[in-house]
Amino acid sequence: MNAPSVATREAYDDLVERLQHHAYRYYVLDDPEISDAEYDRLYRELLSAEEEHPDWVRDDSPSRRVGAPPREGFETIEHTIPMQSLANAIQRDEIEEWLERARSYVGDPELDPELVLEPKMDGAAVELVYRDGVFTVGSTRGDGRVGEVITENLETIRNVPLRLRDEVEVPKLLEVRGEVIVATENFGRLNRALTEEGAEPYANPRNFAAGSLRLLDSRITAKRPLEIRVYGIGSIEGPSFATHRDVLAYLTQLGFRVSDRIEVVRGIDAVQRYYDELARDRDDGDYEVDGVVVKVNDLALRERLGSRSKSPRWAIAYKFPARQETTKLLDIGLQIGRTGAVTPVAFLAPVSVGGVEISRATLHNADEVERLGIRIGDTVVVERAGDVIPKVVKAITAGRDGSEREWSMPEACPVCSSELRREQDGVVFYCPNSTCRSRIQESLRHFVSKGALDIDGLGTKLIEQLVEQELVKDFADLFRLDVETLSSLERMGEKSATNLAAALKASMRPSLDRLLFGLGIRHVGERVARILAERFEGLDDLAKATQEELEAIHEIGPIVAASVVEYFANDANRELIRELEACGVEPQPVEGRKSAGVFSGKTVVFTGTLESLTRKEAQRIVQSQGGKASSSVSGKTDLVVVGAEAGSKAEKAEKLGVRIVSEEEFRRMAESESIE
Repeated sequence: MNAPSVATREAYDDLVERLQHHAYRYYVLDDPEISDAEYDRLYRELLSAEEEHPDWVRDDSPSRRVGAPPREGFETIEHTIPMQSLANAIQRDEIEEWLERARSYVGDPELDPELVLEPKMDGAAVELVYRDGVFTVGSTRGDGRVGEVITENLETIRNVPLRLRDEVEVPKLLEVRGEVIVATENFGRLNRALTEEGAEPYANPRNFAAGSLRLLDSRITAKRPLEIRVYGIGSIEGPSFATHRDVLAYLTQLGFRVSDRIEVVRGIDAVQRYYDELARDRDDGDYEVDGVVVKVNDLALRERLGSRSKSPRWAIAYKFPARQETTKLLDIGLQIGRTGAVTPVAFLAPVSVGGVEISRATLHNADEVERLGIRIGDTVVVERAGDVIPKVVKAITAGRDGSEREWSMPEACPVCSSELRREQDGVVFYCPNSTCRSRIQESLRHFVSKGALDIDGLGTKLIEQLVEQELVKDFADLFRLDVETLSSLERMGEKSATNLAAALKASMRPSLDRLLFGLGIRHVGERVARILAERFEGLDDLAKATQEELEAIHEIGPIVAASVVEYFANDANRELIRELEACGVEPQPVEGRKSAGVFSGKTVVFTGTLESLTRKEAQRIVQSQGGKASSSVSGKTDLVVVGAEAGSKAEKAEKLGVRIVSEEEFRRMAESESIE
């Protein structure tokens, strides 16, 4: 329901500070004090107040994080203190040599300094400048001396404080250095979705973060899942500190987030232990890291050590093994995805990249092969990073001997021989045959995956057998399998068959969101499936939804809405759902579904211009309380809400005898227990 209006400037200021506090608890401490829904309610109250009183809007208002209109380009700014790079070490003895040079430089052969160890996050380095506690300028590192001004883009990052917390002394001037990063889970989810759609995924989290910060339209940046971890300061006019650890503690008190994995140690053995542990956890971490930053903790000692022209003597980066290697491209094949998208795949001479042996890598699409200019037989550079599928980065053409062969996209699907087609104005070729064995296999793999029905025992090899022997042609066929049939398969004993049959039976009551995700509706990932499942009781209700009704749901845009409508309009898809139901598959409502409320079971139409709500906000109120927001008036409409300059919908409602109410009456209904 809509939040009450903020009556005074003092109440507005209090609301800004409350939202800043809760954002700090959520984005910095990972310890929220209120629910997401409560935060959203307070945020809507803020927007309403700022719309009514534009002269109240503060520079540090959370509403500034939504982005600003496109700009023509970026200005440049000179850093007060250069943002130097770090010298690199790749072996333990190089760290020992670095420590020995430090001892020699200060003339103390017994020096055993405290060292601060931090993960070297693979992101984009930035500087944030605060004057009297207010964020005023943000910039990229650039060449270390001069960077680009990206203030508006940095303002959109949720854990960049727009105003410093005043629990400690706030400096008159503070220049904070940090790394803008993206969580590997978010990055992996984004790239999987792009790959599934046949689009080119981002190369690595660093490029994604850096590119997002340099977008001319900060509204796009605001939609990117960026975060920041700060690691130090440039200039400061205010308190002084004895150690780097003190600096990090102070920055945390001001509202910044530092790395969650910082240690203060002495000696090379402790450095190596930290390095080994971080390297071991590298692929399971929340963020992409490419090494360890080793810094002298004592700030006075840092002053004595000083800097070279490009790097400080008091810090060094202990880098992990490279994630790029060279190998030979043996051949190029094709992979057919569940949507029919055809992806070229590089078959490589096996090579170890980042400790993992790689023999296959994606080439994304035919245009990418042409852009790279690679030929079969080339020596190529292969990259692997985090959750990104191994990819071919470039060809090394200098070593060609004339035996290399050019490659082009075949005209027919290598699995079913159907003629490949190319999406109009697109880069993706696809197999149009929905019964293609490869498409069926990939669809089944998705259907039984952990995010979907999560059926134990159904691995790739078993799915291939089931499809090749034509025992399974669609999802419903899985639930027709019995122990006897499963036992007849290769490497499938009676016990394994019994366990799999039990797992299939146990999966027949999935939550609605898991089933929706498993069906493989284009553009419907796990999050979208959850959003839809929270709004609709079952597949039948969702199948009846119009595009307008779907678009009215928060976070559901026109592309997703059109895809859902198209899926349920397809006769084959509707028949598949009927077959699943006939086999006993019964999706369950998701936990926490908002099905009850004053508009439960009611159809509401809005017409005219609403004053205190946007059309989508009003529609979401109806949906959150169990109702349906429709775009057209019919005999099945229960309520029509009229705003200013209401048109023909109000006239039609009057003719049909549908109840008509004002916006104010609608808001009272939403806050009451009945619409009567």
